[in-house]
Amino acid sequence: MPNPHGLYEVFLSVARAGSFTAAARVLGYTQSAVSRQIQSLEDEVGAELFERLPRGVRLSEAGRVLVPHAEAVRDRLAAARAELEALRSLDGGLLRLGSFSSATAALVPRAQAVFRERHPRVAVSRTEGPSVKHLRLMAAGEEDLAVVSPPQDAPPPPGVTLHHLLDEPMLVALGQGHPYAGRRAMRLAELADEEWIVSSERLEDTLFRPAVASGFRPRTALLVHDWIAKFGAVAAGLGVTLVPALAAASVRPDVVLVTIHPEDVPYRPICAATPPAPTVAAAAFLTVLRETAQELTDSTPY
Repeated sequence: MPNPHGLYEVFLSVARAGSFTAAARVLGYTQSAVSRQIQSLEDEVGAELFERLPRGVRLSEAGRVLVPHAEAVRDRLAAARAELEALRSLDGGLLRLGSFSSATAALVPRAQAVFRERHPRVAVSRTEGPSVKHLRLMAAGEEDLAVVSPPQDAPPPPGVTLHHLLDEPMLVALGQGHPYAGRRAMRLAELADEEWIVSSERLEDTLFRPAVASGFRPRTALLVHDWIAKFGAVAAGLGVTLVPALAAASVRPDVVLVTIHPEDVPYRPICAATPPAPTVAAAAFLTVLRETAQELTDSTPY
């Protein structure tokens, strides 16, 4: 079956040129090919579109009615081609980006700033939330790329590919006057008597999960979700809290960070999640994320 969009292009060329032969020269077709395509379009619409004259053709009444509609189809197709080319060349389009909370402190904004500098015409919409939410959205096709900390004991959902970015160490936040504030590293057992500020009563859903699995049960003092509020509580001497290294950039000057031994709280993997065939924009952002993750790994003191 002939391509109807191509038939409209041929139709408009004949209408402009006034003959099949002249239109064929413009299009680079043979005269018989143009004639066949016009016949196909006439069969499709059920009316003659041109009056055949001794020398050339002219539009029939049906042809005059069809002209604005054919021009609209041509213009819409031209706009679609331009938008598709913009997607391919990263000169436009939208990247739907997701990230979990501590990744938005340093990794994601740094990568987004570089991406905007390289591809300023690509719009980025960003959604924050827990990793499980982004894995679900990715599997549903509602995000193009997400920075996640995936569960280590379960495979990603179908339709999601994980790309490892870095392994993130765990730190403990202490007030400036804490006896251990001058330490570079320590074991959790040394903090067994501390009061801990946590984000959930169910410790298996927090950074404490691996420690709890190995038998460590912290004394919980406060339940706080927001990092700014956690650091404020630590600074006030209300307790201590575990901090992922990616959130270290948000720490206030009256809070000290000390590295926790990885045997107590293992480094957690940070990954980018994409569909198996990512969009051009997602692939470009993934490249920037890898560069940024390497810079952060090389520069971190922990």
